[in-house]
Amino acid sequence: MKNSDAIWNIVETKRDAFVGLSDRVWGMPETNYEEFRSSAEHARLLEEEGFRVERGIAGLPTAVMGEAGEGGPVIAILGEFDALPGLSQEAGIAEERPIEKSGNGHGCGHNLLGAGSMLAAAAVKDFLAANGLKGRVRYYGCPAEEGGSSKGFMVRSGVFDDVDIAISWHPASFAGVNNPISLACNEINFHFTGRASHASATPHLGRSALDAVELMNVGANYLREHMPSTARIHYAITDAGGAAPNVVQARATVRYLVRARSLPELLSLVARVKKLAEGAALMTETTVRSEVLSGDANLVGNTPLEELMHKHLQRLGPPPFDAADHETARKFQETFSAEDISASYGRFGLNPKKRVALCDGIFPPESGDGTIVGSTDVGTVSWVVPTVQMRGATYAIGTPGHSWQLVAQGKLPAAHKGMEHAAKVMASTAVDLICDPALIEAAKADHQGRLEGIAFVNPIPDDVEPPLPEKSHA
Repeated sequence: MKNSDAIWNIVETKRDAFVGLSDRVWGMPETNYEEFRSSAEHARLLEEEGFRVERGIAGLPTAVMGEAGEGGPVIAILGEFDALPGLSQEAGIAEERPIEKSGNGHGCGHNLLGAGSMLAAAAVKDFLAANGLKGRVRYYGCPAEEGGSSKGFMVRSGVFDDVDIAISWHPASFAGVNNPISLACNEINFHFTGRASHASATPHLGRSALDAVELMNVGANYLREHMPSTARIHYAITDAGGAAPNVVQARATVRYLVRARSLPELLSLVARVKKLAEGAALMTETTVRSEVLSGDANLVGNTPLEELMHKHLQRLGPPPFDAADHETARKFQETFSAEDISASYGRFGLNPKKRVALCDGIFPPESGDGTIVGSTDVGTVSWVVPTVQMRGATYAIGTPGHSWQLVAQGKLPAAHKGMEHAAKVMASTAVDLICDPALIEAAKADHQGRLEGIAFVNPIPDDVEPPLPEKSHA
């Protein structure tokens, strides 16, 4: 019997407990650094499975790590469990129906992501014990991926320093090895301070912080013509200085999210955006202070790991969706636009198929042209540890990311099947790495070669602290 067959059997025997974990986390959606109940559920199941558990790693109250095994290489399997605000939605129905007005919802499938990764880690744990193998598997429960960049703080604290290989996945419409392209990013507040005055009687005595924000935004709009086409700049005014038009606003804050294809390119673009702020302050005779909130590095690929994971995907085949799964998915597709479905295929470099509601194959490595991408804090991990990710098919083709439709599909049988499918691939990939040290050495050599001559600069500066809630729930 091949290693993959044995480890897949272990995944199947453990499936129900982790499906239960996924569904419980779906039912308690918590956002950045507030995932106290979700983290506790993960820690509890890790302990039940016999892992050595550490809570609050890297100084993050909702981060958790479980380790099993002795000696040998260290394989990390990364999980997440944070939700998104404003996406409350009943499960299983193809119409928008919030459970709680303005409530949270798992609109990125992180309930599945964390449970599936821990399922893979638990299967590897049992495989190592059953076969008397040296090696350690770790499950990292990482909070606040949705804009909180927890993995960047974890990298900064050194929790991955002794890890040999990192493995992860993300729910998607299709199954395959993730094309390792993402955008490095920084989220930055620019706080402008001016001087209040009566806007009619003494406007000449005022110095408008809101004017400075608007001038900075105008500058950003002109900058877009003169930056790389793959870069992105978004902004939102988070404090307009008040609602009274007859007062010159003495304070105002604008939040920028700056993205670029590589870490060096990001650092250069951020410096240019800061000059816009300085120029706006100069023009309005105000002052400005910048405050970095979070940041992610871009993903660093790894050909040996991607080839290994793709081999296991090909052997396993696509998730075993049945006729009922396809029928339910078709009902959800009726709520999508034709553009949603076309974009879903395009992201993975696939030709659209008519009357196909769920993934029925494995997309090849390096699929897609990399133009439809966002950012992930897994990118920061990939700069310090050879890393590989897969996409697991858990919802209908065309499902918009961060949508009520994605939340509604988070507890369906198809989601559970896709989660189990991803766990099998991650687990068998990990087992091969532990059983064949040459695979790890090849991955490390590839990693070193890609980053030769490029210094790693964590996009989260050393003096930036995570935005933890003031009240501890520990």
